[in-house]
Amino acid sequence: MRILVVEDDRPLLDAVTTLLREESYQVDEADNGMDGLYLAQQRVHDLIVLDIMLPGINGLSVLSELRSQGIRMPVLLLTARDSVEDRVAGLDYGADDYLVKPFASPELLARIRALLRRLSLGAPDGELHYGQLSVKCQFMEGFANGEPLKLTLKEYELMEFLLLNREQILTKEQLLDRVWGIDSEAGMGVVDVYVHYLRKKLAPSGYDRYIHTVRGVGYMLKEKS
Repeated sequence: MRILVVEDDRPLLDAVTTLLREESYQVDEADNGMDGLYLAQQRVHDLIVLDIMLPGINGLSVLSELRSQGIRMPVLLLTARDSVEDRVAGLDYGADDYLVKPFASPELLARIRALLRRLSLGAPDGELHYGQLSVKCQFMEGFANGEPLKLTLKEYELMEFLLLNREQILTKEQLLDRVWGIDSEAGMGVVDVYVHYLRKKLAPSGYDRYIHTVRGVGYMLKEKS
């Protein structure tokens, strides 16, 4: 899972990103509202940890703009202890949860896990399904007709992202940013290569046809064209 952390307090930002990486999350970070909004608009994250008091534009404005654009990824707000009004406003704007500073690391991780469980397409068992395709997120395994696909790490991450966004067009930029990272030096061609690899793994079961090429844009996972 990929998490975006937007926090202007550099020591806290470093502590949170280090904690999440130690828990095997992929993490991107921003220390101001404008950069946070831009990264969130790429639609490659599963969750945003968003501070309210940010330079440039504040966290509530970032949240409001994301929701107005139809970006529904879960948002965990970080708030000051005495800002009841901000917490209420954040929930009204569409935040999914909030955490009051200072907070304990186990509580932050527990709230993140809870939000990510809700994200998994309503699958409390941590599995994503689309037709006879599925992934087990906890074990990073992919299946077709219940048979394991023996995917590499990048093939798995590609399949998981396609399942999370089933029947939606994903640009090559989105796939590159999600699977290889926003700061990756990999070229756009690597996306085509790994889509080819994934299709080869799906071909024996006939589900390679589910991955449709959207010419000039990217790819979409869909049962029928």
